[in-house]
Amino acid sequence: MKNRKLIKLYLDIDGVLLTKRNPRPKNFSKRLIQFAVENFDCYWLTTHCKGDTDTAIKYLKPYFPEVYLRMLSKIKPTNWDALKTDAIDFESAFVWIDDMMPFEAEQKVLSEKNKRNFILVSESTGLLFVIEKLNDVLVKYRR
Repeated sequence: MKNRKLIKLYLDIDGVLLTKRNPRPKNFSKRLIQFAVENFDCYWLTTHCKGDTDTAIKYLKPYFPEVYLRMLSKIKPTNWDALKTDAIDFESAFVWIDDMMPFEAEQKVLSEKNKRNFILVSESTGLLFVIEKLNDVLVKYRR
C-alpha cells in the first residue's frame, strides 16, 4: 500500500462535538470522531486546548465513553493566541471544522493564503453533513 500524506483536520469542540447549551454530545459526534481519526491528521483548534491535549480530554471526559476518549487523545494539540489561523499549517492540505465563521482577521489570513474555501462550518448543519463533506474532500484529494 502506498504511503500517503493525510490531510490535516482542525477541530473545534463546543458547537461541533458538543452542543453549546447544556453541553452533551451532538448527534453523530461519535461517528465524526471515528471517521476523523481514521482518515485525517487531526489537531485541536479550540479554546480547550492551547498546547496541551490533556485539557481537551478532561473537558470531554464526562461526555464520551473511554473508547472515544482514546480516539480523541490521538488528536494533536495546537497553540494560538488571538487568531486560530495562527495554529494552521498553510503548507499542508487542511480542513477546519468550527461552529462559527472565522473572525474577519482570520478570514483575511485564509483569503491571503488562498485557503478560504477549505472551511466547513457546522453551526447550522448536522454532523452527518460534515462527515459527507469530509468524505468528499478525501475523494477529491486522493484523485
